[in-house]
Amino acid sequence: MPESASSFPGLSSPLWQSLWLTLRLAALTTVLLGLLGLPLAHWLNTTRRRVAPAIETLVALPIVLPPTVIGFYLLVAFSPRHPPGSWWREAMGAPLAFSFTGLVIASVFYSLPFAVQPFQAALRSVPADLLDAGRALGASPLRVFLRLHVPLAWRGIAAGLTLGFAHTLGEFGVVLMIGGSIPGVTKVASIALYDEVQALAYPQAHAFAAALLVLSFALLLAVTLLQRRRG
Repeated sequence: MPESASSFPGLSSPLWQSLWLTLRLAALTTVLLGLLGLPLAHWLNTTRRRVAPAIETLVALPIVLPPTVIGFYLLVAFSPRHPPGSWWREAMGAPLAFSFTGLVIASVFYSLPFAVQPFQAALRSVPADLLDAGRALGASPLRVFLRLHVPLAWRGIAAGLTLGFAHTLGEFGVVLMIGGSIPGVTKVASIALYDEVQALAYPQAHAFAAALLVLSFALLLAVTLLQRRRG
C-alpha cells in the first residue's frame, strides 16, 4: 500500500468514484426531499384529517426502524416479481433493485423524516398573524405559502435539507440491501469504506473515513449554525 494512501489526495480511484456517487445520490435525494417533503410538512401542519397522525407516524418510522428492515421491504417492493418493481421493469426494461434509481428512491424514503420534521418546526415558527395578513390582502393560499411562509422559514428549511443531505451520506444498511456493491452504480462511500476494512486496507480506510468525518462535521456544523440563528 503506498504511503500516499494515508492522505485525502492519495485515495484510490475507486474510492473517489464511490465518493462522487455518494454526493450525486445525496444531491438528488435532497432535491426530492425539498420537492416532496416541504408540501408534506405543510399539509401535516395544517390538515385536520383523521389519517394525518398515521401518515406522520409512517413518515417518522425510519427514525426507529432498523435500516435492514426498511431495506428488506423495499427490496421486496422493487423486485421484478412484485409491483411496483414489476411495473418499473415493464416500463423501463430494467429492474429497480440494484440500480442507482432504486438507491435514490430508497434514500428519499429513509431520509424523509430527517427533512420533514425540521420543515414542520420551521413552518410552525412563522407567526400566524403574518400569514393572515397575506391572505387578507387577497393572496391565494399557494401564493402565501410560496411568497411569504417559505421565505420566513428559510433557515429551518435549509437546516432540514442539509440534515437530509448529511443523513444520505451515512446510509449503509438500506443502500447495501437495495443496491449491493456495484462499482460506479450502487457502491456508495459507506459500502466502499466497509469493503476497504474487510480487505484490511487500513491506510485507505483511515484516509477515506477521515474525509467522510470532515465532510459530515461541516454539514452538521452548518445545521447547528442555521438552527441557532433561527432561534
